Amino acid sequence: MKILLLNPNTSESITQRLMSAALPVLAPDVELVPLTAPRGVPYIATRAEAQIGGAIALEMLADHHAGVDAAIIAAFGDPGLLGARELFDLPVIGLAEAAMLSACMVGRRFALITFATALGPWYEECVRMHGLWERCAAIRMLDAPFADIASVQEEKEQLLLELAKRAVEEDQADVLILAGAPLSGLARKIADHIPVPVIDQVEAAVLQAQSMVRLNLRKATAGTFRRPSPKPTKDLPHSLAARIEHR
Repeated sequence: MKILLLNPNTSESITQRLMSAALPVLAPDVELVPLTAPRGVPYIATRAEAQIGGAIALEMLADHHAGVDAAIIAAFGDPGLLGARELFDLPVIGLAEAAMLSACMVGRRFALITFATALGPWYEECVRMHGLWERCAAIRMLDAPFADIASVQEEKEQLLLELAKRAVEEDQADVLILAGAPLSGLARKIADHIPVPVIDQVEAAVLQAQSMVRLNLRKATAGTFRRPSPKPTKDLPHSLAARIEHR
């Protein structure tokens, strides 16, 4: 089995963090293929950046989907996820959706813990898009600047731990999710210090991608996620244009 791990951010350091976080749950017969966005922003944090990242994610999938069994869009707000499920004939998993649905199987309400206030509005809209707002106890965000996206996890670890404990004590969260690709792998480091389960977003996405492949579900030919009818394009990248035009 081959799974694309598609990072729509331009930070190679984040891609490496995602890969490291995935290794503990990767089955022996599964190859995880990392991809980093060739252009865009170092980390997606706003609605506008998510729109850009989603379009780039579709381009990356168009270039690399042949010969793979599933793909993971590895940014927590799931940019481009629903469009990707329309266009491509393979399971496409979103980091946020996988983590939140996994959390819903563990407790009644989950909380998101993240490293920047700019992420809050986008993350709220992502939760609502997936129909899970009633299951969300809180979105808690650090409000101080950080030095480098590559090391924000180490720089803010203690503050994130304190924020996580507050979500349990004050928001009555049953499950926690450390949200944002730069925080991948942190759940395993701090889980023993938190009195409720902590979901690692990458582990959840990789496990669900493997499960979806093994379920061997048919591609929809009806419903809202059937592949759209062909349409002419203008000045799109060749592989994406070919996918849209059914060439």
